[in-house]
Amino acid sequence: MFTRLLWVIPVAVGVMTITFFVGRVFSGDPTNLYAPPQADAALRAKVRASLGLDKPLINQYVTYLDDLLHGNLGTSFTTGRGVGSDLLERMPATLELGLIALTLGILIGVPLGVLAAVKRDQWPDFLIRVFSLGGMALPAFWVGLILLWLFFVSWGFLPGPVGRLPVNVPGPPTVTGFLLIDTLLAGEFSLWWQAARQLVLPALTLGYGALGPIARVTRASMVDALESEYVRTAVAMGHRRSTIWFQYALRNALPPVLTMIGTTVGYLFSGAVLVEAVFGWPGVGAYALQAIQNSDFAALQGFVIYAAVLFVLCYLIVDLLCLAIDPRTRA
Repeated sequence: MFTRLLWVIPVAVGVMTITFFVGRVFSGDPTNLYAPPQADAALRAKVRASLGLDKPLINQYVTYLDDLLHGNLGTSFTTGRGVGSDLLERMPATLELGLIALTLGILIGVPLGVLAAVKRDQWPDFLIRVFSLGGMALPAFWVGLILLWLFFVSWGFLPGPVGRLPVNVPGPPTVTGFLLIDTLLAGEFSLWWQAARQLVLPALTLGYGALGPIARVTRASMVDALESEYVRTAVAMGHRRSTIWFQYALRNALPPVLTMIGTTVGYLFSGAVLVEAVFGWPGVGAYALQAIQNSDFAALQGFVIYAAVLFVLCYLIVDLLCLAIDPRTRA
């Protein structure tokens, strides 16, 4: 286990190194973003010096690592603020949405996968496979647009894509950054209901995209587990079906499911860029899209580092959970 923890360090450094050199070598000159179009050579050289681009590449790399160790991700050209501050400000919106979508994906996807495996090659299996395949194949932003057209434009059941709260509605005092928690702490239950209604459509959109692969992997792992010798022995001993499915088969089928959930967590918590754009959600995904549109070099680089480190941590947690659940992985 300690060896796995140590492997996080070189992986994280490798990701940061690749991000640095790709950004410096293959992208355009960041000077064009900070210098006015009519700038002469002297002004452009001054801008390059202020950005540290006049130094050798290796010196820039050392400075870059030193800034990262001190939590400095640079300054956003678009907002004029530190990239780290921008990400921290927007992170609660993405985490709140991602947690709810992940909960929906797990609570719906895992039971559907178990049911499909138990009813293999029967009509429930067929319907679940079609439903989960749609979650994997349909673009999330397209699903979001369809849900908006149905529930907001056509039926008017749910609010439109205006962010975390309706327009001109002030938020509660910030304690955790999670609106569903902060509104309860402030005792503003009507505001909690408005925030919950705003979450429904984006959470359903991301949750559907998450439950598709989770259900498919759960089904495949459960099919293998149900055909194993220990399950046949449990059946012969007269154990209840629910005990066989969830206590014996599902536990041994969990490692691939956890790996898929880890991948899904990284996707959700790094901000589903286009989904946040569709719903006007002020999270890190929308921040990354804004950085791409404005060619904001520092902001985009900060987002990539944030997303990469998040994926590394997710896979580390999944690896440790697999070690705890499956004794065979500790051999």
